[in-house]
Amino acid sequence: MSHTSSLHALGRLLRYARGYRRRIIAATACSIINKLFDIAPEILIGVAIDVVVNQERSFVARLGFETPQEQIMMLGVLTFVIWAGESLFEYLFQILWRNLAQRLQADLRQDAYEHAQRLDMAYFESQSSGQLVATMNDDVNQLERFLDGGANAMIQVGVTVVAVGAVFFVLSPLIALLAFTPIPLIIWGAFFFQRKAGPRYAEVREKVGDLASRLSNNLAGIATIKSFTSEAREAERLRQASEAYVEANRRAIRLSSAFIPVIRMAILTGFLATFTVGGMMALRGDLNVGAYGVLVFLTQRLLWPLTGLAQVIDLFERAMASTRRILDLLAVPITVKDSGEAALPTPVRGAVRFEGVSFRYANSEVGVEGIDLAVPTGHTLALVGATGSGKSTLIKLLLRFYDPAAGRVLIDDRPIEALSLASLRGAIGLVSQDVYLFEGSIRDNIAYGRPDASEDEIIEAAKVAEAWEFIRTLPRGLDTPVGERGVRLSGGQRQRLSLARALLKDPPILVLDEATSAVDNETEAAIQRSLRKIAHGRTVIMIAHRLSTIVHADRIAVIEAGRVVEQGNHAELLAAEGRYAAQWRVQTGSAEADALSVF
Repeated sequence: MSHTSSLHALGRLLRYARGYRRRIIAATACSIINKLFDIAPEILIGVAIDVVVNQERSFVARLGFETPQEQIMMLGVLTFVIWAGESLFEYLFQILWRNLAQRLQADLRQDAYEHAQRLDMAYFESQSSGQLVATMNDDVNQLERFLDGGANAMIQVGVTVVAVGAVFFVLSPLIALLAFTPIPLIIWGAFFFQRKAGPRYAEVREKVGDLASRLSNNLAGIATIKSFTSEAREAERLRQASEAYVEANRRAIRLSSAFIPVIRMAILTGFLATFTVGGMMALRGDLNVGAYGVLVFLTQRLLWPLTGLAQVIDLFERAMASTRRILDLLAVPITVKDSGEAALPTPVRGAVRFEGVSFRYANSEVGVEGIDLAVPTGHTLALVGATGSGKSTLIKLLLRFYDPAAGRVLIDDRPIEALSLASLRGAIGLVSQDVYLFEGSIRDNIAYGRPDASEDEIIEAAKVAEAWEFIRTLPRGLDTPVGERGVRLSGGQRQRLSLARALLKDPPILVLDEATSAVDNETEAAIQRSLRKIAHGRTVIMIAHRLSTIVHADRIAVIEAGRVVEQGNHAELLAAEGRYAAQWRVQTGSAEADALSVF
């Protein structure tokens, strides 16, 4: 990670922050004015010395203030004005930079999250959730810390060098050259440090993401950790991830800590040159005593802030490493793009058709090949097959989580890629095997697809999903908290709430992806009763391993290795004596037949 790379990241950030240009200019102007006021007292000290030494012949006397007393009073008033101005502009730049930092970090996080929501499912399947959380949270906070103080510090160091340099060259070009001699070394050291520090801080950001991933995964899997009594092993793995982060930081700190002592020695060289050479010139009368005082004080004012350059660059490098990660996330292309135009004509009939659909996951041979299936309005299609055969892939293609490599998917004879995602997904209700409930109440989760639904509508959906019986026995009823991911509810209860959530949406197409695979027989029977009620006039696509749950389907498609190998209703497939019939015998026959299971 080079100096050029960091500047490139800064350029990308400034392009992103175009809408904040006025605020940036205002904050920068306040920083510059504050620093000019900050330097002025050192000049006034030199002028005051000149007044005391030369009195009526002083520089101030030439401005019309004849007596030394008038001159001192004038300097006192000027000092008050300068200190008041410095305080005012310090207040202003603090307010402007800090508010800018807050606004920018909030907008960056929001934009990153909204962009992530639009990214293809393939991206999430290849990325760690912990890395994404670290990018949207810790990396954004790192940039905020730089804008809070580092940006102002960098601007003020530059202003100091320019303004003090101008004063030096006016008073004594020779001493200016001597005082500025260490500055090239300091700047070279800063850039050298930056080149070395860049990769180290990139590693720090990576280790933060690894640590966040470890924490996120362990907390999500705490029940499994406890059941296998693996607490000590997981604590050790977390310790190793934490130590890797500490070690990455240690390598960066070791470099930044070495920078300051080297810079201090360079500064001492410049100060001693001003102190000794300027003093000799003042003794010879070649330099005004007041001017000598100004130069000595300004040398410190010029050089000492440069000791903080390492810390500023430290903040800068951390921020640019984070900025790269944030903007790289924002730059991830969206393959499945929302046309945002056509909508399904109302009323939506819900006829679904797959025409020659083929798709393969990246870096995998798994997928589907040449799928031709049709589900007329109000009919039920069941998909059966072994794990990995491609059943869930068809559902993902229907929802446009992915686009097919060949062929097309149609709803009501409209290609789904021509529809807006809101129209497409609004017409489909999904009940997945892996039920996800959001932290909040039962009411919030059922009404997730229709936040404006009335209580009567929520209760009716719960009744149809056979969830109302257990909900009304709870102390707080619909207002009962479900806990994170629904941990306070049983698997069957979560599945019924998921079904109620889909029913309240009242979609013309209902997709059930292994909706009864993880529930007990009583819950399965309840869900089956619900499905018989809601299937009338609605297109239903079901994925099931238990063939007993799909015997009433209008059409059953058997999928093997991504291809449809059998189609028909239950009776037709049994009569065909193919793979479906064999599996039916396995599931309804003797236990010894389990070894022959193909689905």
